[in-house]
Amino acid sequence: MKQLGKKDQLLVGFTLFSMFFGAGNLIFPPGIGAQAGSMVWLAMAGMAISAVGLPVLGVVAVARSGGLDALGGRVHPLFAKIFTVAAYLAIGPCLAIPRTASTSFEMAVPPFVGPEAPIGLYQLLYSLIFFAGALALALRPEKLTDRLGKILCPVLLLLIIVTFVGCLMNPLEGYGPPQNQNYVLHPVVQGFLEGYQTMDTIAALAFGIVIALNIRARGVSQDGDVVRCTVRAGWLAGLLLLAVYSMLAHIGALSGGAFPGASNGAEVLTNLIPALFGPVGSILLAAIFLVACFNVCVGLISSCGEYFARLFPRLPYRVWAVIFAVVSMAIANAGLDLILQISVPVLNVIYPMAIVLILLSFFQRWIAGMRYLYPVAVLLTGLASLLYALQGLQLLPESLGEALAALPLAAQGLGWLLPAVAGIGLGLLLSLLSQKHTID
Repeated sequence: MKQLGKKDQLLVGFTLFSMFFGAGNLIFPPGIGAQAGSMVWLAMAGMAISAVGLPVLGVVAVARSGGLDALGGRVHPLFAKIFTVAAYLAIGPCLAIPRTASTSFEMAVPPFVGPEAPIGLYQLLYSLIFFAGALALALRPEKLTDRLGKILCPVLLLLIIVTFVGCLMNPLEGYGPPQNQNYVLHPVVQGFLEGYQTMDTIAALAFGIVIALNIRARGVSQDGDVVRCTVRAGWLAGLLLLAVYSMLAHIGALSGGAFPGASNGAEVLTNLIPALFGPVGSILLAAIFLVACFNVCVGLISSCGEYFARLFPRLPYRVWAVIFAVVSMAIANAGLDLILQISVPVLNVIYPMAIVLILLSFFQRWIAGMRYLYPVAVLLTGLASLLYALQGLQLLPESLGEALAALPLAAQGLGWLLPAVAGIGLGLLLSLLSQKHTID
């Protein structure tokens, strides 16, 4: 029996944080801070639940369940395969991996070249270098703790801390008033809804496979010990996320006071950091986005490659890693907008089912014999999510769309919640009736 030492456990936690913290994680907290203004800390309490709590619970749930396939298998083995493949593809080459290159490019190149520069050519060259570097690290997934945890994560944290300290030393006009009425009326709920949009819970389900690999590479061999170390890494990554989100939210609230009217977190950071640091600020901002997006890209290539190498073992891991890197580079340069139109609805369908699976997993000792609970709960949740996704694509009859809009919290993107609760209740009832019939 071997446990990770404190230093190694810290490095694994840093690695998981690095895999989580990408462009969206950089943009949402300052955006919330700018919109919430003086109500920022109540809003952050809500965001902490949805953007920190749920992802951490996802890591814990997958580790304790024995993997995403095992967790999904509580619904049905076929569902487990379809759900897991869809989740890896949606957060991998079909959305998140290409977006790491395109987002970091927008922050790292156009601000430093003239308006007449051949942006298309620059983007191609940038993505070649970006994905070549990410692939080089991803080819050794068991070494990510040494590369992300020891080097790139501390660099990213240092850059963010420098920015935060700059804001503490020069708070400008202080926090501005709330720019959105929702932050005045129910700031905690609005913060929760904004954090929900990060969809990091899906990534949490996927990252466990690589984190476990890194833990085993450091000498931990027993499955139970790997699970315990993975769970600790999840909580550590969650604490880091909470600390960094809080710093970024403070930065955003200051920006809202000095530069009101910013429409998103990227604009908030673009306004504030150069104002604090002068020309160096643009370089600092570009470096933050570049390191954050690069870390996530490496983590996603590794996670997707590991899963598909196990699912289709005829192709080794390294071949899968190259495939995902090349496909993602092509999409980042040629078809990201179209892919977003397809992938975002898919994520909107998957995400609520993932939340239901995670939450049910924490009651497994009490519901293990409830044979209909997981299938019915996930079926009604998935059906509702699918209908809302089709509604967003304007593919439903108007009457059905109006009925969906009438469900509680539908306007906030949580219309699936009532069907999920109904599914859990119905699944429990059917299971109890089935048990009673078996006894009789």
